Amino acid sequence: MTPVTHRRVVCGVLALVTVVCGLVWRMAPLGLPAVLVKYGGSALWAVMVYWLVAFLLPQKAPRFLGLLAAAVAAVVECFKLYHSPGLDAFRLTLAGKLLLGRVFSVQDIAVYWMAIVVAVCLDAFVVARAKSGRKQVRSLRSE
Repeated sequence: MTPVTHRRVVCGVLALVTVVCGLVWRMAPLGLPAVLVKYGGSALWAVMVYWLVAFLLPQKAPRFLGLLAAAVAAVVECFKLYHSPGLDAFRLTLAGKLLLGRVFSVQDIAVYWMAIVVAVCLDAFVVARAKSGRKQVRSLRSE
């Protein structure tokens, strides 16, 4: 498996795991305070956006992916300001609520961006370790 393919698989799996965590966080009766349910779910949604962007662009650096994911998250949040009958009907469904949300919130954008920064740092650490590991393998092969 090439490094790009491996990264794409890892990012896809992380996106799926994040979706499951987000669904459990928001829907399971965990007994968490409402503020944690709301903002924790928002943070997990933003992390999922990051992993999806990384899945689509696996060769890009984490910093670039983070900027793109932050822009996508902000655009989706601002999209909540647009209303049409069909879109509002979709927003009332579970899928619409989870994917798009219903009410615009500047606080959500701040939470998204903080969560994406955490994902970028984690991803950058993993990418750096993977690169150093490949260099070590290459040097061992050349000896």
